[in-house]
Amino acid sequence: MTQRKRICVLGSTGTIGTYTLDLVKAYPDQFEVVSLAAGRNLNKIQEQIESFRPNAVSVQNEVDALFLKKEFPKLEVGFGAEGIKQCIEADRVDVVIVGIVGFAGLEPTLHAIKKNKLIGLANKESLVTAGSLFHDEVKKSKAVVVPVDSEHNALYQLLKGVSRSEVETLVLTASGGPFLNKNDLDLSQVTPEMAVSHPNWKMGPKISVDSATLMNKGLELIEAHFLFGFPEEKIEVWVHPQSIVHGAVWLRDNTNLAQLSLPDMKSAIGYALSYPDRLDGPIQKLNLAQMARLEFFEPDTVRFPCLALARKALRLGQSHVIALNAANEIAVEAFLAKKIRFTQIPEVIDAALQKFAGTSIHQLSDVFESDRIGRQVANTVINRI
Repeated sequence: MTQRKRICVLGSTGTIGTYTLDLVKAYPDQFEVVSLAAGRNLNKIQEQIESFRPNAVSVQNEVDALFLKKEFPKLEVGFGAEGIKQCIEADRVDVVIVGIVGFAGLEPTLHAIKKNKLIGLANKESLVTAGSLFHDEVKKSKAVVVPVDSEHNALYQLLKGVSRSEVETLVLTASGGPFLNKNDLDLSQVTPEMAVSHPNWKMGPKISVDSATLMNKGLELIEAHFLFGFPEEKIEVWVHPQSIVHGAVWLRDNTNLAQLSLPDMKSAIGYALSYPDRLDGPIQKLNLAQMARLEFFEPDTVRFPCLALARKALRLGQSHVIALNAANEIAVEAFLAKKIRFTQIPEVIDAALQKFAGTSIHQLSDVFESDRIGRQVANTVINRI
């Protein structure tokens, strides 16, 4: 019997973490959970501890850690950044799934790289905010990074089959979000409840809003640039409502390779967990009827300017990309709290980019400083609104 892969799940109570643990449960002969890191959802992390019996767990704050230690005396329990590091280092971990949302996922990702792990990366902010540092760390280590975003996972698989010199452009696909083809809808009246109702994917509120504004695709474009080394102008975005084609590459001879599957996040997560092998049937197979009517559109960057703002930030440089990400997080948080309108999200980001003075990024402290200034500028803009 082949030895089971030992799994660490960061962000275990979130969407990516939950799907990952579903796969572990479905393939008990192939995977075992060694460690889990979560935020503050104590009920869910307790259920996961009882179900998967990990050796180590980390939560956000010390009070919750003390509670869990009392409930599970034999369990190694940590909290905060150090607790996450302990989870990554716990008892011969083979695979680290980084499902932590937002900027908080950056340091854990870099730590997992330094520890030479196979990393299933679902945290795009790690690449968006520190792409150059990320690459430097990967080159110095023996880590393997497999993207878990369905689009980047598709491109990762496609690019394994061709040489870089054959590729003309990369293609990222976008569902178009909940407001596609709703040209009569007054976007200024969009509520948080409307924005988080994604037509194809079950995701958290922040990423759902990013999908609705097309910022998610902007961040993914930046991520693709740093992951695969292609310039911004060589990365296309197609709106594809069916979410069947997850990624494609145009080759120099004007032929195209694409990856197709049903829209199920378990496909990309399963590929990362089992890499370099594949799981047997983690998702259902497409049938001909499901492939009969596939639609593709140009993204509307007038009604949804966030994609164009992401391209602008990437052209301006790494520190502007960090400021873009920071301003977006602040703006989305304000929208979800009903402090600003949906249409003011790109306005806040654009204003923050205009006010932000770019700096050079040489080390992690430079990333944190650009992030701090980006958030500060965004908050100032929101307060004026």
